Amino acid sequence: MRLSHKIYQTIESIWWRKKQPALLLRGLSQLYKLGSKYDQNQRCKHAIAPSLPLISIGNITVGGSGKTPFTIWLAEQLKKHHFKPVILCRGDGGKQGSPQLLDQHSLAKDVGDEAVVLHRMAHCPVISAQDRVAASLMAAKHGDIILLDDGFQYRQLQRQCDIVLVPDEGLGNGHLLPAGPLRESLESLNRADLIVRTGMGSSKPLTNNKEWHWHTKPQPLNDWLECGETAPKSVVAVSAIARPQRFTQSLQDLGVHVETSYFFPDHHAFTEHDLHHIWKQNTAIAVTAKDAVKLLDIWPKNRPLWVLEQGFEAQEGLITAISACLAIGANKQQC
Repeated sequence: MRLSHKIYQTIESIWWRKKQPALLLRGLSQLYKLGSKYDQNQRCKHAIAPSLPLISIGNITVGGSGKTPFTIWLAEQLKKHHFKPVILCRGDGGKQGSPQLLDQHSLAKDVGDEAVVLHRMAHCPVISAQDRVAASLMAAKHGDIILLDDGFQYRQLQRQCDIVLVPDEGLGNGHLLPAGPLRESLESLNRADLIVRTGMGSSKPLTNNKEWHWHTKPQPLNDWLECGETAPKSVVAVSAIARPQRFTQSLQDLGVHVETSYFFPDHHAFTEHDLHHIWKQNTAIAVTAKDAVKLLDIWPKNRPLWVLEQGFEAQEGLITAISACLAIGANKQQC
């Protein structure tokens, strides 16, 4: 395990426990709050109104709130209502310069792992770009509504509906970065049009506004290389995602025994060297869809790549609430 990953794990353990972090970290959090608020206000002043209606899907914590699967679900729902969604994503882990419209040949190392997962699973146009204002101009040629992935802090684009996802585990120790996992303060939820709790729990409400519930449902393991083998009952779990314990828990919920786990940093670019020792074990290997898109190019073609895919379950009325939000927001300008 790399030193940087060990340091990140130590910091994350501080974020998600209820004890007060060190005074120095809390002081740095206050500086972060001031700088972040000023920066976002400046960006909002110059926000651009895209030519298409826009729904933002975001969060206020670092990683692991379910933005990618929720975006896939929402794209599916919009298509059922005769929309043509286009997804804009930041392309974390990629190296693209100008906006890139994904196709079947797009690689995670170029456009980012989440972009490739969205393209494979949502079955709609996906544009990967650091400059999502430029991407919004391209989107107008490929659909009639924009889904802005990880958009709550991206204030440069005006939107009709701001959806914020909050994991049922809550907000950790409640502190801003670097003392805690918060990207913005709890008060920022007042900007949200809809708050969606992701998970199966019955968490205490965060605001006085209605909170909706939505969660993923793990599906039976699927071999993306179609080697023709029966799904395993026991696996080695390999992942490079935020909060990977959710992945191993999902496997266990399916009745799959996890012999051991190998966790890499979020967005890690896998190499054959990373996997050589794991491949030598005579055990099936299970990965997330987000990791599978990075592994396809280096995975042995005669060895199953067992992928944990997700189904979705939403509280009744959620898509109606999103539609109402779009209608209300049609004539407003907010960022």
